[in-house]
Amino acid sequence: MLFRPKDLADRISGAPRPQIFTLPIEAARLKAREILDQFPQAGTTTVVENWRQLSDGQIEFTVRQLPSAD
Repeated sequence: MLFRPKDLADRISGAPRPQIFTLPIEAARLKAREILDQFPQAGTTTVVENWRQLSDGQIEFTVRQLPSAD
């Protein structure tokens, strides 16, 4: 199995793995809004990234918890 350097760096750093959601368009909008509206955990920022529409019309997006600058 081959790994990209970024994958290996993420795994070694102990960074939490991103959550990947695949939902119909309206459900994806609601889920992303729900995630962003949640009370942030201490020292982290929630980021929704890699939002794309799949060939079947569903939306796939990734949610990451990043360390905040505070």
